[in-house]
Amino acid sequence: MFLEGQKAPEFRLQGSDGKEHTLGDYKGRILVLFFYPRDNTPGCTAEAVGFAKLHALFEQLGAVLVGVSKDSLKSHDKFIADFKLPFTLLSDPDASVMKTYGAFGEKVQYGKTTMGTIRSTVVISPEGIVIKHWPKVAKASEHPDKVLDFFKMLAKGR
Repeated sequence: MFLEGQKAPEFRLQGSDGKEHTLGDYKGRILVLFFYPRDNTPGCTAEAVGFAKLHALFEQLGAVLVGVSKDSLKSHDKFIADFKLPFTLLSDPDASVMKTYGAFGEKVQYGKTTMGTIRSTVVISPEGIVIKHWPKVAKASEHPDKVLDFFKMLAKGR
């Protein structure tokens, strides 16, 4: 599934900030939704910490960072506390939102085909259109820098 140029799918999920989040909450802002498999695992931690280190730069470029996984809010709270993450994490326990974004499905892990979360990221315009989609992120630790590079390119085009 490739979403660039399409209207971003609607969502309604509970956040680590105690609020319910919908796509409409971000109207007028650039939203970076990054989907990841699991809190407190090596790759997911590397990606989240990478985004945390760049958080201020994303804010300066007008972006809101939000992570999404199947983990519970309790798990998210621990993940945020352990790594001082400065952004909201959303809980999608049944993967319904992840499925609409192509972030859950068949994947190959250690040579075996399984069903699970596919690490991916979408950038959604202030008008609700997906302007960038990484449907499968290979190197979690390098990905936040690639997303920031995209934003720098966007800023130059303004």
